Amino acid sequence: MKLLSTLGLAGLGAVIAIGAQAETRITYKSAKTTSSYYQMAVQIAEAMKAGSDGNIIVTVEESQGSVQNVMESAVRPGNYVFTTPPVLVRLAKGGKAMFKDKTNPKFDEIRALFPIPSLTMHFVMSSKSGVTDFAGMEGKTILLGKGSFGAREGAKYLKKFGLEGKVTLAEVELSNAGPALKNGQIDGFVTAGSYPAPNVIEAAAGTGVTVISLTDEQIKISKRTRITIPAGTYAGQKADITTTSLPVVAYTTTQMDDDTAYALTKTYWQQKADMGKGAAWWNAVDKGLMANIKAKIHPGAVKYYKEAGFELTADQM
Repeated sequence: MKLLSTLGLAGLGAVIAIGAQAETRITYKSAKTTSSYYQMAVQIAEAMKAGSDGNIIVTVEESQGSVQNVMESAVRPGNYVFTTPPVLVRLAKGGKAMFKDKTNPKFDEIRALFPIPSLTMHFVMSSKSGVTDFAGMEGKTILLGKGSFGAREGAKYLKKFGLEGKVTLAEVELSNAGPALKNGQIDGFVTAGSYPAPNVIEAAAGTGVTVISLTDEQIKISKRTRITIPAGTYAGQKADITTTSLPVVAYTTTQMDDDTAYALTKTYWQQKADMGKGAAWWNAVDKGLMANIKAKIHPGAVKYYKEAGFELTADQM
């Protein structure tokens, strides 16, 4: 009562309004808690808090996958941010593939914010195997794993590049790839993840490996996005590795206001270098990944990109 008598109702209302403006709450739908992308989400949440002096508070939610993230965009209110490959947004808007018979006009309200580390294909062979190109995998024992994007993509590449039935597929869990490679149980393994991938770091340091580069023709056949893993990323890696990737982007919807999208995007890019000091996969994100965004970017984010000198396409605006 004393506060009311001192400030008056109008003054109290001003205090409440200032408090409300000082803190912006974001829901960030990511991936399974065991995924590197969940770790990235936590890092983004910490970076947002630090970079905004506590004014942007991000709550990370576990997800069962990118399809779920896109589906929820049609029903989640307010400041909902989610991660997914751009191809799924395109399929959702077109009502194709896994979104057939699940169309929703609200999918047209999805807007991009910023790219995050891509899922990068790694074809990892032990140095002892002597394999230095994809064709050299013939007759070798390869671990693909089960159920993951990397496993599905690896199997697809074996078929497309003429090695289906010509390699022995190991019945070993991908989590045991490092020890299996070291003891000679396998000659190589396939994994997909943002680089530098922890299991590849372990294998390179403990056994010695060659991460295979794909040819221009193989990349074309794969219909995936080219990506370069710079020399020195892994122990013993003296040259760049050319491989494929599945881009991943953070999206929101038109329900997010322009000021929030602007602040979120600006803080992300300003904090990216600091995030890279703690987790090297952030160093793989640069302006070049903006080309992977094939749809509209949120107007608030566009404002930041123009101020920061990013080149945007007509389709992105």
